[in-house]
Amino acid sequence: MQNRSQFSRNRHGRGVRGLLLPTEVPRYRTRRELFDAAVLEAYSPLQEAYGQQLAHLDLAVDTIPRMRLHSEFHSFPDEIVADGPIPLGRVIPAGVDARGRATRARIVIFRMPIEQRAANAEQRQEILENILIQLVAEYLNIRPEDIDPGFNRLY
Repeated sequence: MQNRSQFSRNRHGRGVRGLLLPTEVPRYRTRRELFDAAVLEAYSPLQEAYGQQLAHLDLAVDTIPRMRLHSEFHSFPDEIVADGPIPLGRVIPAGVDARGRATRARIVIFRMPIEQRAANAEQRQEILENILIQLVAEYLNIRPEDIDPGFNRLY
């Protein structure tokens, strides 16, 4: 007779089951990978339209915002797109790191705050497009309406 714990783990004696989907199929992507793909999809029209000007700009995704904010801080600078007190994305200008090496300008999109605001994939795409238009406009020092004449600021 099998002991109780072994019986509950392997109920029908078939052993441990494998993955539901093979790792090679697109459906197997993690939530992080799906979000990264959505960011690239939202950024590609901007890259095509402003490729020359965006050639020295990197695009990054971070899970959460890691910024030091002061308690008396009431509004964000233009290089940060936020929903109230929560940053959704930011432009980091080119500069020099702690080791003295030159760094490229970078747009950083914060995954978790955006995912929490989107009810579905279509809404997530709309939010990403809106944020990226604002951040690219800030980087290029133009108005978001110059990029998209029908631009409607969500955040």
